[in-house]
Amino acid sequence: MDRTDVADLDPLSAEAVALVERRIEEEHGYLSWLNTSVDVVERGRVVLSIPYDDKLTNSDGGTIHGGVAATLVDTAGGIVQRTAFEDPLSGGVATVNLNASYLRPATGDLRAEATIVRSGGSIGVSDMTVTSATNGDTAEVVVGQGSFRLFRE
Repeated sequence: MDRTDVADLDPLSAEAVALVERRIEEEHGYLSWLNTSVDVVERGRVVLSIPYDDKLTNSDGGTIHGGVAATLVDTAGGIVQRTAFEDPLSGGVATVNLNASYLRPATGDLRAEATIVRSGGSIGVSDMTVTSATNGDTAEVVVGQGSFRLFRE
């Protein structure tokens, strides 16, 4: 299923969106600790964000550790694949391969947007972009692509 094919599916139910929000924002220990929020969940597109916090910075005290951005890349990329399932509340997704290219330091809130490149029978590929407010402007700080094993039920 290519990105255009997700448009052929019914919109996600309010129940599905609420479940993703609850699992990420409240129930997932690590993502909750990072204060991750779910901003958009729709067929073929997911947006997650993490606010700036001193506890997430490198020893220089101003730039956010790259692992935080990588977490957003991985999480958003996997969740967006679920949006291509007929029933996004069933089945599962596991990361097979993840690539993150760091473009510049992140010094503000992080926002990750993921879209589906392809969602096949057992493997899906997602594109992810993380932006951050840096020196008053919002700029891309990480771009990534991931391959995910899809467990469709």
